[in-house]
Amino acid sequence: MFETVRNAFKIKEIRNGIIFTLLMLVVVRLGCQLPVPGINRDFFAQWFSQITGDSFNFFNAFTGGSFENMSLFALNITPYITSSIIIQLLTIAIPALEEMQKEGEEGRKRLVSITRYVTVGLALIESLAMAIGFGRSGILENYNAFNVIMVVCTLTAGSAFLMWIGEQITEYGVGNGISIVLTINIISRIPDDMTSLFTMFVSGRPIAYAILNAVIIIAIILVTVVLTILLNDAERRIPVQYAKKMQGRKQYGGNSTYIPLKVNTGNVIPIIFASSIMQFPVVISQLLGKSGGTSVWGHILRALSTSNWFNAATPVYTIGALVYILLVIFFAYFYTSITFNPLEIADNMKKQGGFIPGIRPGKPTSDYLTKILNYIIFIGAVGLVIVAMIPIFFNGAFNANVSFGGTSLIIIVGVILETLKQIESKMVVRNYKGFLS
Repeated sequence: MFETVRNAFKIKEIRNGIIFTLLMLVVVRLGCQLPVPGINRDFFAQWFSQITGDSFNFFNAFTGGSFENMSLFALNITPYITSSIIIQLLTIAIPALEEMQKEGEEGRKRLVSITRYVTVGLALIESLAMAIGFGRSGILENYNAFNVIMVVCTLTAGSAFLMWIGEQITEYGVGNGISIVLTINIISRIPDDMTSLFTMFVSGRPIAYAILNAVIIIAIILVTVVLTILLNDAERRIPVQYAKKMQGRKQYGGNSTYIPLKVNTGNVIPIIFASSIMQFPVVISQLLGKSGGTSVWGHILRALSTSNWFNAATPVYTIGALVYILLVIFFAYFYTSITFNPLEIADNMKKQGGFIPGIRPGKPTSDYLTKILNYIIFIGAVGLVIVAMIPIFFNGAFNANVSFGGTSLIIIVGVILETLKQIESKMVVRNYKGFLS
């Protein structure tokens, strides 16, 4: 491992990329500590401690605690993530965007440009809503037009600046910049979460119980990480054979390859979609100061909150977990259906003289791919549910409240493995053994 790291730093391109990435991440973490001007931070901390729960823990983990600190990067890259998902979904509904997607590198650049504009628009809307809401709650030091404009400009500029940093890391650093920024935000919350777990289950307990609890916590984390790695790397390989062709005196084709179908086809997107839908009514109600009390709406809100699931005192609210599971499975199928087109793949194979052994080209191939895909999507969705539910179960059953969960672990593991693969490919070009060898 140390030999591999030393070899990586021998290559100037990789060394400069790693150093540049680390410097940009230092800038990100510094920005997460700088306060937004015009905000009463003491009042905001008190307000946040009163309403915080799983709905805001999810957002706070993605922003690396910058929302809790109400820093310059309070919105962080969440507007960019949202806009990317919106643009990706709209490519199916809007023919012009679909054409851009098919235009190769030039079309990709135009889509990226549109995503930037949508990101700034979303950041502007979110920061305006936050500024007005905070002003009415007394969180702004002075609720006037100047302070509102200052907060809106600061939060929007912070989000746009982070998007720029992510793009610079992608171009001059290593890995996908936006993903790395998101990952470092999530990782930054882990020490606080570990401290909370230690205080809750280990500190002050008899030695035997403390050791047992520590072993259980470590085992749960390791099992979750291993499951996440297996889920991230698992794939079904569909063999493809290409027919031999003669062009003049030369023979082409005749080789065999495979189509890699990832088991977790939607990655973390189904969980993000399902969590967003479940938490949206809860967040809006908390911002408006309406809990619903003992009314039907109040019970619905409590059922939507993951902190109430698997709680022995209120078992009826665990029905929300069933809704969550169904949403994850639905979005796993939905997202895959808009990002993977078996008919298009079958047509391309047919044009290139490729076929799946034992399956006729054309529609039979498309039907076969659809059948296999539906099978592995369900397996991937079940795996996602298991990984996501492990932290939620222990949160509800034992009040082990932490900001990171299955979603965060999937992102962390996925980004780390992808970044290592990118460094690996650069090292292989230079004839060095890589990290994953």
